[in-house]
Amino acid sequence: MTHHSTYFSAVWEDMRLRFVLRLNPSKAELGGLSEDEEVSFLPMEAIGEDGSVRLEATRRLGDVQSGYSYFRDGDVVVAKITPCFENGKGALMQGLLGGVGFGTTELIVARPRQERLVAEFLNWLFQSAEFRGLGEGAMYGAGGQKRVPDDFVRDFRLALPPPPEQNAIAAFLDRETGKIDALMEEQKRLIELLKEKRQAVISHAVTKGLEPDAPMKHSAVEWLGDVPEHWTIKPLKHMVSHVVDCLHTTPTYDGELLYPAIRTADVERGVLLLQQAKLVSEDVYRERIQRLKPEEGDVLYSREGERFGMAALVPSGVNLCLGQRMMMFRVQPSSAPGFLMWALNSEPIYQEVLARTAGATAPHANISDLINFRVPCPPDAEQQAIARWLDRATGQIDRLSEKANGAILLLQERRSALISAAVTGKIDVRQRAEVETAA
Repeated sequence: MTHHSTYFSAVWEDMRLRFVLRLNPSKAELGGLSEDEEVSFLPMEAIGEDGSVRLEATRRLGDVQSGYSYFRDGDVVVAKITPCFENGKGALMQGLLGGVGFGTTELIVARPRQERLVAEFLNWLFQSAEFRGLGEGAMYGAGGQKRVPDDFVRDFRLALPPPPEQNAIAAFLDRETGKIDALMEEQKRLIELLKEKRQAVISHAVTKGLEPDAPMKHSAVEWLGDVPEHWTIKPLKHMVSHVVDCLHTTPTYDGELLYPAIRTADVERGVLLLQQAKLVSEDVYRERIQRLKPEEGDVLYSREGERFGMAALVPSGVNLCLGQRMMMFRVQPSSAPGFLMWALNSEPIYQEVLARTAGATAPHANISDLINFRVPCPPDAEQQAIARWLDRATGQIDRLSEKANGAILLLQERRSALISAAVTGKIDVRQRAEVETAA
């Protein structure tokens, strides 16, 4: 059966992949290699979602010959387990040590028949939304153990162009996705710069104030340096009336779910991600607010884990409780909750608290350490002014970051659409190449 592409004049053949590739080639072809030979080794984390691979790891052939997937230069691999498959993990194998590699068993290895199928084209086909979408529907198993079966790849139907056009499509996608990837990297760099600027703005405001010509004095705190002359330095316990640690049990998330239980994952620096918080029942909520019910303006603080040291305020109009690994401060009437929240998020205070916590790989703040931790303390009116200014300044930066993230999403959609259009023949890449050559 033949298939005519939308634009190409050449005939594309309608077929299943099984006729132009073979899967999971036999390790028997390595019979001539010594077991002491070093080969490339790829765990799943070494395979990117953008077709990239990290090849720094090697293993002795005798140590990996059983229990791992085998591939060589020119093979195309695709992750078969969820969520790696859906996320696009896969790559064309190139530059393997001695041309040979082994890796995670959660890979399907495809070896194109060179006279019919170009490896670079196959790699782009595997990245296409059509292949990934149909593969997701073909998965079997439960939960985190769902996998794409080998037969899905063997039986995948496609309109296959002749090898010269496969080469043209692969070259076109290399070039055009490279341009898109470069634009995405620019936006990612912008987001990183904005993140650094945000931290610098917070840190300067809560340690130096808003008045650039204010007389300064040494704080007598080594990591803090100079502060405005009229500021004081207080232990945190003198700025708060209550300190609450979360219950050291994980809340249950069943029954009639009504109330957000704030976890460390729900807190960013100055931002509470309330919409993603898990909900608990009224019984669990009542149990977890016995120590103190969170009220508007209380400071939520992540005391351990990846988001250690991040703080946000309890908003108005919501009943919530503390989930895992959280603390809460209620600020004295003479202090501004927003100022303390921003101070805890500042880089100098974060780094100093981090240095005082036990466990470098999993920082964990103790209440006894935190409440004696010294923080800069302007007069109340100035605290409020700094908090309001930081709300505005960080809000402007956050909107720029959201705009950059939006641009990345649009570029990702453009990239995906381009791959799909090229591998299915909806655009004639040869004409585009001719125009660019003429230009």
